[in-house]
Amino acid sequence: MNRVTIFLPQFRSALQVWRRNGLVWRRLLGPSLVINFGEPFLYLLGLGYGLGLFIGEMMHMPYLTFLASGILASSAMNTASFEAMFSVYTRMVPQRTYEAILATPVEVQDVLAGEMLWCATKCLINGSAILIVATLLGAVHDWRAVFAIPVIFLTGLCFAGPAMIMTARAQGYDFFNYYVTLLLTPMFILSGVFYPVSSLPSWLQTAVQVLPLAHAVDLLRPLVSGRPLSNVALHLAVLAAYALVGFAIAVCLIRRRLLV
Repeated sequence: MNRVTIFLPQFRSALQVWRRNGLVWRRLLGPSLVINFGEPFLYLLGLGYGLGLFIGEMMHMPYLTFLASGILASSAMNTASFEAMFSVYTRMVPQRTYEAILATPVEVQDVLAGEMLWCATKCLINGSAILIVATLLGAVHDWRAVFAIPVIFLTGLCFAGPAMIMTARAQGYDFFNYYVTLLLTPMFILSGVFYPVSSLPSWLQTAVQVLPLAHAVDLLRPLVSGRPLSNVALHLAVLAAYALVGFAIAVCLIRRRLLV
């Protein structure tokens, strides 16, 4: 096996891992949707309407619209990250599911590709629900919002990769607090979810452009609000790069942890 093929998953094997996770999740459909969908829904109602009453417009759009597009991106970030950390760690360590899977003709890269697809699928389910609610609340102003669906899927892949790196290094669930506190929370606050990035100091605006959530927000906000898109290739490239690099590093680390 050469250095290239150890990173190339078999689609059929990855799809079987994805299907296995889906069958398990189906039993927990109700609680899972409440947890992953309830918080963003409350943000839309509480901040979109409550705070929006005082703010009015932001960046020439109703604050509810501004917030809804940010919540779509941040919800994908949180859903993918928590699934790729807590759920993947549970399957890898306490349940030892990966040991059973790897006893079959399935490789580590196949397992992780299936996990990333499942993370992105959960983002798609939750994001679609939020998009429907935002539409019913009057926050969506353009039919191009349907193109937010593939962007949400890509955002899920983007955040699943780096989160699986954390899982590969974790020795317990408490380890994930570092990632949530030091990376996810700052991204949630600084990446334009609640206010424009342009309101930050210039040096911080430059730093924020390294964060993938800012690029997801910049793609989703014009689609939801009906404003022109810009720098699409750059935003897509950044999200894809985080997904691919995160996947490659996670494969190396988890292979070393499970097989060496």
